[in-house]
Amino acid sequence: MKSGYDVILKPIITEQSMDMSADKKYVFKVADTANKTEVRQAVEEIFGVDVAKVNIMNVNGKVKRMGRTVGRTASYKKAIVTLAADSKEIEIFQGL
Repeated sequence: MKSGYDVILKPIITEQSMDMSADKKYVFKVADTANKTEVRQAVEEIFGVDVAKVNIMNVNGKVKRMGRTVGRTASYKKAIVTLAADSKEIEIFQGL
């Protein structure tokens, strides 16, 4: 059985994701095999909050060039987690 830390890899800290945190929406990089139910259970287990909704998307790697050589950055899966209205906020996003 996977623990919550195997599902949630790291938070995604960008300007757009910080604006979303005002609406109690948080963005995480998740495992490639994770589904919505596993992400919901992992966030509730790790942070002790109530999750209202989970949206998941696959992000394709970008094409990068280094001279004549062409390569790609790694693809990953990200999840946007919306908390319930009466839930507390996640602390790691507060000081940023």
